Amino acid sequence: MSRTRTSLLAALALLTGSSGAALLTAPAGAATASAPCTVDYKVQNQWDTGFTAAVTITNNAAAKSGWSVKWSYAGNQKITNFWNSKISQSGAAVTAANESYNAALATGGSVSFGFQGTYSGTNAIPATFTLDGVTCNVDGGPTDPGPTDPGPTDPGPTGPKAGNPYSGAKVYVNPEWSAKAAAEPGGSRIANQPTAVWLDRIAAINGVNGGMGLRAHLDEALKQKGSGELVVQLVIYDLPGRDCAALASNGELGPNDLDKYKSQYIDPIASILADPKYAGLRIATVIEPDSLPNLVTNAGGTPTTTDACVTMKSNGNYEKGVSYALDKLGALANVYNYVDAGHHGWLGWDSNLGPSVQEFHKVATTNGASVKDVAGFIVNTANYSPVKEPNFKVTDTVNGQTVRQSKWVDWNQYVDEQSFAQALRDKLVAAGFESGLGMLIDTSRNGWGGTARPTGPGPMTSVDDYVNGSRIDRRIHAGNWCNQSGAGLGERPTAAPAAGIDAYVWVKPPGESDGSSSAIPNDEGKGFDRMCDPTYGGNPRNGNNPTGSLPNAPVAGHWFSAQFKQLMQNAYPPLP
Repeated sequence: MSRTRTSLLAALALLTGSSGAALLTAPAGAATASAPCTVDYKVQNQWDTGFTAAVTITNNAAAKSGWSVKWSYAGNQKITNFWNSKISQSGAAVTAANESYNAALATGGSVSFGFQGTYSGTNAIPATFTLDGVTCNVDGGPTDPGPTDPGPTDPGPTGPKAGNPYSGAKVYVNPEWSAKAAAEPGGSRIANQPTAVWLDRIAAINGVNGGMGLRAHLDEALKQKGSGELVVQLVIYDLPGRDCAALASNGELGPNDLDKYKSQYIDPIASILADPKYAGLRIATVIEPDSLPNLVTNAGGTPTTTDACVTMKSNGNYEKGVSYALDKLGALANVYNYVDAGHHGWLGWDSNLGPSVQEFHKVATTNGASVKDVAGFIVNTANYSPVKEPNFKVTDTVNGQTVRQSKWVDWNQYVDEQSFAQALRDKLVAAGFESGLGMLIDTSRNGWGGTARPTGPGPMTSVDDYVNGSRIDRRIHAGNWCNQSGAGLGERPTAAPAAGIDAYVWVKPPGESDGSSSAIPNDEGKGFDRMCDPTYGGNPRNGNNPTGSLPNAPVAGHWFSAQFKQLMQNAYPPLP
C-alpha cells in the first residue's frame, strides 16, 4: 500500500410486543406441491414510518436465465432502497428484476433480495406474487398471504445500530490467521487476538486455494458469538486500478472495470451479508484502504503525483466505487462502514487534511451514498505510526524552534495517530458527517518496543536531536510503509479507548507481508514496489531516504515468519 505525505437505520425501533427483530411473513409453505414458484416475503424490521424486507423466490418450473417478480401493495408503501435486484415501482405496482450476477435460476433453485421502504397506516403483505407472469405460491388459485401478526423472531439486530459497534462486543478471531500465529514459537500468546478478513480479490469471496470464503468466516463467527454481541471485521479492497501510487498491492481490476467491481465484487458481498442468517452479527467494513487519500496527494501538482493516480482521479472510478460500496453495504442494518483516511504522516498537513475532508464528504454524498452510510473512519490501516508519542508534543520548542521544523515532523500538524484521528473526526463532523461518527486506529504493528525504544525525551541540543531522540517511531522516514525493520505489535484490540475512538483494531494481520522485497511472479495482480526493497535509496514520497524494509519478504498478504517474530519481540506493551 502507498503511504505518502503530501447509521442508515439508526432510528430503527422494533415492533411492539416481540423480542428480537419482528418478522412478518408470507410463507412459501402455503403453496401446494405443484406450485410453479414460491415467494417468501418477510418484513424483517418495522418502525413508525419505514421497514426493511427480504424476499426469497424459489423456481419449481424450467430453469431461467433471467427473472422478474411482481406484486402490488394495498397501502401506500414506497420502496426507497434495494439490493441484489433492480426494483422499479409505479404507484402500488412493484417489479423486481435480476442483477447480472444472480440471473440464473435453476429448477428448484432460489434467489434472495431485499429492500427498504416507507409506509403510513398499515403495512400489509402483498396478496399475490408473480414470477415472469406466472402466479406463485398456489397452483393457479389465489395466493394465501399468510398471517399478518408477528411471526417467529429473527436472530437479527435487537434494536437501532449501535453507536459504537465494538462496545460490549467480542471481535471475530480468524481461525486461519490464528493457526499461522500459533504455529510460530511463542505465537500462542497472541493467536487469540481478533484480526480483519481481507477480501482483496473477487475469488476471496468464495475462498482461495481451499481457504475460507466469506460465508465460511461468517458461519464461524456465529459459533464464536454465543449469546452476546460479536463484530466481524472485513476489509473491502478491490477497487478498479487499486493502489495507484504503489505496486505491491495493485489489484486485479483495470482502471475502467467499475461495472465489474460493482456486479462481481460489491454486489455478491452485499448479497451474502444480507442473508438473514447473519443478521445478528455486527459487520465492520474497512472501505478501500489508500484510495481516497491517493486522490488528494498523488493525483496532480505535487512531487508524489503518479500517472495511475491521475487516471483514477480523472475517470472518477475510485469515487464512484467507494460511493457504491457505502450505499450498498450501508443499507444493511448490521453493517458499519469505516472509510480509510490514511494516517498522520500522509494527511496531517493542513494542505492535505482540508482537501481530504472535502473529498470524503463528496464521496459520502454522491452516487447514491449518504453520510448515514458512514459509521466512521479508520486511520493507520496496515501502517506503523504510533498511537501516541509519549516523549514529545507537536507544540514543543527547542532553542526557540518548534519541533515542526525538524526533518522528521517536517511541518506536520500531528506527531501521532490518536491526536490526528480526533482532530480529523472534529473536522468531518463540522463538514456534515453525523455527530456520532467513530474512529478506528490500526494498532497491529505500531508498538515500537524493544531495546531501541527511547525511555524519555531526546537531548535539547537541536530540534532534530530532540525529536530523533524522543520519537518511539524508529522508521527512517514517516513515509516508509513496507515491512518496516524494528516494528513491534501495538496496543491490543480494545473498544472505546479514548474520546471519539470506537476501537483500537488489528486490521492488518500481524505476520502478513506488505509486499515482496524482490519481484515474485504471482496470479494475484500484485507487483513489485521498490519501497519494499531494502537496497532501494528512496524517492520523493519518502524524502529520498532508504526504505527500512526487511529482506526476503513474500508477496503482499502472504505469511512472513521473520516479520512476525520481530513484531512479537518488539511488542509494546510487551508480550508476557
